[in-house]
Amino acid sequence: MRVLIVDDHPMYREGLIAALTGRPGVTVVGEAGDGAAAVEMVARLTPDVVLMDLHMPVMNGVEATGRLRAEHPDVAVVVLTMLESDESLAAAVRAGARGYLLKGAGRAEILRALEACRDGGAYFGPNAARALAGLVGAEARRPVANPILPELTEREVEILDLMARGLSNAAIASRLYVSDKTVRNYVSAVYGKLGVGDRAAAVARARDAGLGTGLPGVR
Repeated sequence: MRVLIVDDHPMYREGLIAALTGRPGVTVVGEAGDGAAAVEMVARLTPDVVLMDLHMPVMNGVEATGRLRAEHPDVAVVVLTMLESDESLAAAVRAGARGYLLKGAGRAEILRALEACRDGGAYFGPNAARALAGLVGAEARRPVANPILPELTEREVEILDLMARGLSNAAIASRLYVSDKTVRNYVSAVYGKLGVGDRAAAVARARDAGLGTGLPGVR
């Protein structure tokens, strides 16, 4: 099993490399300090699994995971992070992560997660598994995207809904764990598909479609 380690803390990377090196069937093929470097290295090193932190400079782990799912769908991503929030977990899973562990996980659990995800399965630590079960239930209860806006993708509807709730581009980027530039690109796409020229007109269309109800930032 070929593993790429991605974390912005050099000492933590060294600890993971030491923990995994020499384990039967495991080869650490490289390390990266940010998501952009990870995407480049995956293309060059062809790992089976990427052990991915979330909070990193240049490109965060959620955005890097989404890029890897699109460009290298056979490469499994296992998140290893200090972020315990449901929003972090949901963002990582939506981006394509097959596993989610907190940094308190021991070597044996990390290895189980890597092996399970390498083999096409999934692995979530106990706290993450409970949170994921709650998120799945919430998604099942959420109404289907409004058919009044069929021209928009699910992600574009999500962005538009947050716009209509009063969130700025920066706040949307923080909530969804993507870059400001990514949000700007989505907003531009929404404007084009709706045939509107500014944020106010887009928000008006959103509210006509039943989006943006409730408190800002609350879904």
